[in-house]
Amino acid sequence: MPSPSTPSIVRLLADPPDLPVVAGLPAITEALRARGLVVVHAPPGTGKTTLVPPCVAAAVGGRVVVTQPSRIAARAAARRRAGLLGERVGETVGYAVRGDRRVGPSTRIEVVTTGLLLRRIQHDPALPGVDAVILDEVHERHLDADLALALLIDLRQNLREDLRLVAMSATIEAERTATLLGGDAPAPVVSVPGALHPVEQVWCPLPPGQRRTDDRGITPAFHDHVAATVRRALAEHHGDVLVFVPGVAEVDQTVRRLAGTGVDVHSLHGRLPTAQQDRALTEGPGRRVVVSTAVAESSLTVPGVRVVVDAGFSREPRTDHRRGLAGLVTVAVSRASAEQRAGRAGRLGPGAVLRCWSEADHAHLAAHPEPEIATADLTAFALEVARWGSADASGLALLDPPPVHAMASARATLLELGAVDDAGRVTVRGQRIADVPADPRLARALIDGAPLVGARRSAEIVAMLAEDVRAPGGDLVAALRGLRGGHHAGAWKTQVRRLQGLAGPDEPGRVLQTPAAQLTDDVAVGLVVALAHPDRIARKRKGSAGYLMASGTGAELDPRSPGPLAGLEWLAIADADRRPGRREATIRSAAPLTEDLALEAAASLWTEDDEVFWTDGRVVARGRTSLGAIELSSVPISDPPVELVTAAVRDGLATDGLGVLRWSDSAVSLRARLAFLHRSLGEPWPDVSDGALTENLQSWLGSDLARVRGAKDLRRIDVTSALRRMLPWPEAGRLDELAPERVAVPSGSNVRIDYEGEQPVLAVKLQEVFGWTSAPALADGRVPILLHLLSPARRPAAVTADLDSFWDNGYPQVRAELRGRYPKHPWPDDPRAAQATRRTKKAGS
Repeated sequence: MPSPSTPSIVRLLADPPDLPVVAGLPAITEALRARGLVVVHAPPGTGKTTLVPPCVAAAVGGRVVVTQPSRIAARAAARRRAGLLGERVGETVGYAVRGDRRVGPSTRIEVVTTGLLLRRIQHDPALPGVDAVILDEVHERHLDADLALALLIDLRQNLREDLRLVAMSATIEAERTATLLGGDAPAPVVSVPGALHPVEQVWCPLPPGQRRTDDRGITPAFHDHVAATVRRALAEHHGDVLVFVPGVAEVDQTVRRLAGTGVDVHSLHGRLPTAQQDRALTEGPGRRVVVSTAVAESSLTVPGVRVVVDAGFSREPRTDHRRGLAGLVTVAVSRASAEQRAGRAGRLGPGAVLRCWSEADHAHLAAHPEPEIATADLTAFALEVARWGSADASGLALLDPPPVHAMASARATLLELGAVDDAGRVTVRGQRIADVPADPRLARALIDGAPLVGARRSAEIVAMLAEDVRAPGGDLVAALRGLRGGHHAGAWKTQVRRLQGLAGPDEPGRVLQTPAAQLTDDVAVGLVVALAHPDRIARKRKGSAGYLMASGTGAELDPRSPGPLAGLEWLAIADADRRPGRREATIRSAAPLTEDLALEAAASLWTEDDEVFWTDGRVVARGRTSLGAIELSSVPISDPPVELVTAAVRDGLATDGLGVLRWSDSAVSLRARLAFLHRSLGEPWPDVSDGALTENLQSWLGSDLARVRGAKDLRRIDVTSALRRMLPWPEAGRLDELAPERVAVPSGSNVRIDYEGEQPVLAVKLQEVFGWTSAPALADGRVPILLHLLSPARRPAAVTADLDSFWDNGYPQVRAELRGRYPKHPWPDDPRAAQATRRTKKAGS
């Protein structure tokens, strides 16, 4: 082990740069010696990324691994520390990122990407030779960082009690992180106050009438506005300018628009070759503009910056689990991220931030960005968790639990890939997939595509998809050819070499026996894409320019720039997104495919089944062969299963309503009586509402359904007899007693009871109920009949459920009003004792 007193680290700590974090270094050392845990809470610009790792290395006397969220940040942080030590990278300070490692036997501090640390932990949880791990920028809540923190806590509790852990945060997440690290006794928190210079805020909204975004993303007008704001910054302020835009495409658009400004303009993002990234992070002899994605927001130092121009957008992962679409979307920046970006202008001295939105818009921004675990696709996360031995991550110390539906979707994907078994345990195939440094779907495509298209070509295509290379016109075949002949594809070529080794050697004999061996690049790309995303295999809809994906989602090429893919029958879609308010997804990148290769790539989605459904007032039955939601062929079925017919009729009645049946007066009456008994007495009297009848067709329409092929057949059904099948036994014998269809009144008439309302109604002439002292009650005497007492002309005269009270209180007034109008009818003083009649006085005598 290297000596604890590495001279260069000792010299640095004895005479450190004048940074605010220096005041907190003794407390960090003390916390590590006392607890082995510490959370450092320090805003950007305080020097925590620069000086805390040497402090920890001196405190623990061993090797320290430091994480950074990106490859650019890892290399830049290593160079910065090595420069402070007066050494080259690879001596006391080194780094390791995907495809590039510079460390030596004397390396005490190794800076790595969080993803690389995760792979090391999974390979050997003991982390041999590592004495401390520093997780930087934990407040950014990247998915890898959340998981790395959880696994480190787990292994420290169960395997490496001596491992020191340091979490560095720029926000109030520090307190939550301390609780997570220390459990019942939270880890010590060392807070370092910021020392930024004042930053002037300048609001630069787009002129009225112009839009920042449309359905294609950032508008050309807004790109022009950002470039104009940069020119304003150069004219009105001093120092280098750092410009924040959401993605690589926007970086390129902005750089092109800044041609001719008379200053050096640099791009900065993760896809650039290392040399170009280094130039953007190095001060030059003249004034500079650096146009960057969010990579420079908090984990990178861009020297010389005194002005920030913020376009106000960021790229965040979003997943539509129902439609199977996942990717990066452009969203408005949060207020916390906007403050961090602005802080870049105040590190060297007083600065300025020019924000391309209004102060009023700023007030409506979200306070913080959402953690990735809440919005991202969790397939890779679920595979890592399964490798660790946890099926659902419930036992891990995560700052936020993964959403249940997202984890369920991820586990379903892994099961389909063969990466886990039914119990959620990782399989041998899953281990091999996890060993590929790419999304599990791409790893599957690499492994299964190699024997079909060759290991080299499979690696090329997967590397292109993993690097998210932009496809001109959405054409991935053209993108692949461009990479092969490009002079700036170093990162891609490095990734191809690594992936080819993981795919296995080319086996020409085996490949040549495969029909796909002679595939051209056009369909070879499509096959590998289809292996990665079988649910995104798409077929052109008949009579339409749109496509239907195997997942059931509709998709279309951008009608304004359809490119060479337009009109092709089959596509393998690598990237598609669906914007709010639109039914169809937009295809961003795809490759040609054939039906045979679609079946090769998505064999698990191939199905043969009988399909019975209701459409245009009839039942259609057919045998259907499908690839997911894509129908390949169908033939009519003459004798479909009764249960499928029942389901189709149920759908038809739910859509068209029970009015499709022929409801006779007796059927309507019986249904109303049954509904009354269900309301009044409950079980076993059946529910005959529309919903219940539609849901339980078999219980009342029964064998009648077997003969149904359309609305005409439904109208032939005897609905009264069908309803009687629902009568409970032996209670059915009391139907006429509990809910009679008619009731005899004192005049001798049998009057129909109306059961349609909440209370049964008897509409009868007032003279016909003379002699009654109370109205009869139904349902075993529980529900009194509501009397609608009519005049001789059968017009409403009174409504009562308490006839005895009516005779005393209501009848005298009704008698006074009606006897002059109807003098031929009897109007006795004592209706209780009078003879009921249907006739006039003369007729009655």
